[in-house]
Amino acid sequence: MTRQMEGVYLTGHGGPEVLEWREDVPVPTPGPGQVLVRVAAAGVNNTDINTRIGWYSSDVTESTDAVDQQVDAGGWGGALHFPRIQGGDLCGIVEEAGPGAAFKPGQRVTCPINLPRPGPGRPHGFIALGSEIDGAFAQYCLVDAGDLYDVTASPLSDVEIAAIPCAFGTAENLLTRAGVSAGHTVLITGASGGVGLAAVQLAALRGATVWGVTSAAKADVVKAQGASATFDRDAQLPKDMFDVVIDVVGGSAWPDLILALKPGGHYAVSGAIAGPIVSADLRDIYLRDITIHGCTHQPPEVFGRLVVLMNAGQIRPLISKTYPLRDIVQAQEDFMSKTLPGKLVLIP
Repeated sequence: MTRQMEGVYLTGHGGPEVLEWREDVPVPTPGPGQVLVRVAAAGVNNTDINTRIGWYSSDVTESTDAVDQQVDAGGWGGALHFPRIQGGDLCGIVEEAGPGAAFKPGQRVTCPINLPRPGPGRPHGFIALGSEIDGAFAQYCLVDAGDLYDVTASPLSDVEIAAIPCAFGTAENLLTRAGVSAGHTVLITGASGGVGLAAVQLAALRGATVWGVTSAAKADVVKAQGASATFDRDAQLPKDMFDVVIDVVGGSAWPDLILALKPGGHYAVSGAIAGPIVSADLRDIYLRDITIHGCTHQPPEVFGRLVVLMNAGQIRPLISKTYPLRDIVQAQEDFMSKTLPGKLVLIP
């Protein structure tokens, strides 16, 4: 008889009504090179909500909180197969290892949300946990052994580790692509969110001087993670001040972010919660030698560096609240309200 587990099915693109709590989800069986992981905790991310509402479709031009239309191909890689178990942030315990998988039951593991899958003509090919394959919003998750990392030795809690893969992985990738190093002055938008706070912490760890864009109510939280100072979201940004801009917001403020860069500066983007369609004066880019980095594909060494930091206890995400997995709708509503800084985490 097939074992069953509790989990949340995404049954299509739409509002919270497309999230279906189930208690009869088949527990997957690990094949060669695969590992069955018992989920200990799973973080909540923008990508979960963006995928649910179909925001990744090119037909959608609004901000995340303004989407009100039906789409067919709304996943990272186009059309999804439903039902899908979402959840790209995983911390779990190895339950069973398939043949050839170099893991043992009891090991604590995690993995990146972006799983490299290069192929002919696709050197930056990838799939996403919780998008192209089932993720962590269930009691068990099936993962290829090559995508897993052992974090048994980390002093961080299960909840803290579950808050790292998407936010810190995205942030570390942005900083890597933009070449952030000691002595740089860096501006980070959305600085009180999961990716923003991770970028603040990681940029400060690299020796950069960090400024964040956030609300006045969350400025102290951002500074506590390593920012030297903050700008209010509606403030006029100074021109020619920053070596690097790390952006996850986009929207109407985009032209000011480009002008805030010094000539020769780097702009790196991995999100657009305020809107994906922006206005640009190309002269502000090419006459000032601005380099733009679009960042999604993550080479394995990016997450590998995070694992070293996790196991050494050198990074620690801010957790605002945890929820039972069956309360996923409430967790996503709280996430979208943007009233809580840092990360929200679900517990199966």
